[in-house]
Amino acid sequence: MRKKIVAGNWKMNLSSDEALFLIEDCNRLSEGVKGVELMVFPPALYIQQLIAHNSPRIQIGAQNFYPAEKGAFTGEISFTQFKAIGLNYFLIGHSERRELFHEGHLFIKQKVDAVLNAGSKVMFCCGEPLAIREANEQMNYVRKQLNESLFHLSTEEIVNCSIAYEPVWAIGTGKTASTEQAEEMHAAIRTWLKEMYNAEIANNISILYGGSCNTSNAKELFACPNVDGGLIGGASLEAESFMKIAKSF
Repeated sequence: MRKKIVAGNWKMNLSSDEALFLIEDCNRLSEGVKGVELMVFPPALYIQQLIAHNSPRIQIGAQNFYPAEKGAFTGEISFTQFKAIGLNYFLIGHSERRELFHEGHLFIKQKVDAVLNAGSKVMFCCGEPLAIREANEQMNYVRKQLNESLFHLSTEEIVNCSIAYEPVWAIGTGKTASTEQAEEMHAAIRTWLKEMYNAEIANNISILYGGSCNTSNAKELFACPNVDGGLIGGASLEAESFMKIAKSF
């Protein structure tokens, strides 16, 4: 049975003290969350501090990393360095990494392979910008992202991945995909998983919604048959709203 997951992407926000207060508040409030896997992706600078103050109820992951174990890559942090301090979850393919930092399909594939070869877990992001949605090409666009960077994996590897669908036009804009739009894409992704692998794998991989999910729409979105949780942006920066979303199943 696939997991219900609510993950918070803190992006480039919060001071050190604010991050510490937030994880402590999340830990306290998470006691009331049942049957949901919780995780947060903080700025890399704060990760070791947060691990020291975290509870086992919340997983901490990395927003970004470089897919080499070590080397002359000034300013980068390797997945092995993150893994050495206790991280097991890695966010890969987020729209901001694709658009702002020009991460292409091949580089994203390299990141996926690096994490899985190290025995860790991937949260793979995919989703279409507004122009693609308006042209009604979103299915082809998202399928290509998956084909180029994820669907090369073996059956043994793919089970260590979750997928976050993020309609780019709904991130940080206040717009949200309708439940029908979200369910349509999530159902399509699950169908593609079945085609590429098998029904058992398709039915056990969690697919999250990642486009401005908040306390107002989480319950409706999470009620969709193929939506298994959310990758939360702004609403994850406040513990009460984040945990309210986690209780929306």
